Amino acid sequence: MEELREPQPGGDLVAQRLAYLMLVQALRLHLAEGLKGGVGWLFALSDKQMSAAITSMHDEPTRDWTVEEWGLRAGMSRSTFALRFKQTVGVSPMEYLTRWRMLLARDRMANTSDSISEIARSHRLGIRQRLRQKAFKKITGCSPRTGKV
Repeated sequence: MEELREPQPGGDLVAQRLAYLMLVQALRLHLAEGLKGGVGWLFALSDKQMSAAITSMHDEPTRDWTVEEWGLRAGMSRSTFALRFKQTVGVSPMEYLTRWRMLLARDRMANTSDSISEIARSHRLGIRQRLRQKAFKKITGCSPRTGKV
């Protein structure tokens, strides 16, 4: 508050950094509480095994992933990983990856002039077009033609 009340050179930057630090601390406290049963990708990131899998999905979203590969990265069997992922994140690993790909595609639609088919190919949304359009709308809340909510 002192930085805001008594402005000094660089005070805006200091206040901004302090706000970021407070946010990080609040998230850490929230995660620590949530480890007792929280569900969602944020809670999953606090779990080293689940974090390894989610990070790999985010780092390589176009890769032809298998649940077995994620299980290996997490140091678990395929079936144990799939069950724990669903319990921790709230959706199956493949559903999470599909949603992630759709969100990336939506972002690309909004920020580039690439065609829908080009985006679909590049994001490995290799399902029939009609199903792809329905899935895109369900996940993002907008039509792939408009890219707008």
